[in-house]
Amino acid sequence: MFGEIEGTGFEVLDPRFESCFVDHARVERLWTGGRWLEGPAWFAAGRYLVFSDIPNNRMMRYDDTSGQTSVFRSPSNNSNGNTVDNQGRLITCEHLARRVTRTDFDGGISVLADRIAGKRLNSPNDVTVKSDGTVWFTDPSYGILHDYEGDYGEEEIGGCHVYRHDPATCATERVASDFVKPNGLAFSPDETVLYIADTGASHLSGGPRHIRKLAVSDAGKLSDLGIFAECTAGFFDGFRVDRKGRIWTSAGDGVHCYDPDGTLIGKIHIPEIVSNVAFGGEKRNRLFITATTSLYAVYLTANGSRPG
Repeated sequence: MFGEIEGTGFEVLDPRFESCFVDHARVERLWTGGRWLEGPAWFAAGRYLVFSDIPNNRMMRYDDTSGQTSVFRSPSNNSNGNTVDNQGRLITCEHLARRVTRTDFDGGISVLADRIAGKRLNSPNDVTVKSDGTVWFTDPSYGILHDYEGDYGEEEIGGCHVYRHDPATCATERVASDFVKPNGLAFSPDETVLYIADTGASHLSGGPRHIRKLAVSDAGKLSDLGIFAECTAGFFDGFRVDRKGRIWTSAGDGVHCYDPDGTLIGKIHIPEIVSNVAFGGEKRNRLFITATTSLYAVYLTANGSRPG
């Protein structure tokens, strides 16, 4: 392992990981001062990254042109996961308001989903957008369990599920209901597979701490393909997929990289618990890492499979 910031560096567990970075690559700490950072999303047109500081009820903006970080939105309804849709608009999961929103080009906020059959969602957590424009999100109960990341509240829908929202019809449908605490999610490069993390062990003894693999039909239906990987340090939270189908996922000791065959091939060690990652930069080869109080980044030879 090597690295200039104490506690950082690459750990090669399989020779396949060696081609994912250059020998002189170093992890940079870009900003610190958060309480629990989450939801990084890269905006290529403006060369900036938006991310959430959930307990502080704000969203932050890292400007790659100046290296400065400033408040993007405050209050933010205890925003968590963020992504970018196919038109370059911000999509956000809000714990406090128990909804998924879109920030339009004029700065207005449109509600995409906040209820199912008249009942409020729990606290949408993470979100991704498919190439057909549909918005897929997870809805565990973390934001209503206490007042730290939202408001304590009752679970109205009777479970923690995964949903698909179609902006063309404004319809939101449940696509998976057999998760304990569905969390991060991302599509494979060809979108035939959806990976979803389950962090159920956070509140259920012996519960899941893995990423599952689900086949995606042309009609948007999911079928289970089993467990893709079990977390070896803490929990998988948010993650992204690169162009070669490798998964770069948060974990308790940094970022874990998995080959598409499910092999843990390497780690990027970070001295804080990592919550999420996003590919950004001009060539989408810079991995931004939100980790507890700080924002980190490292250049890779891997490229993100999709914007945001």
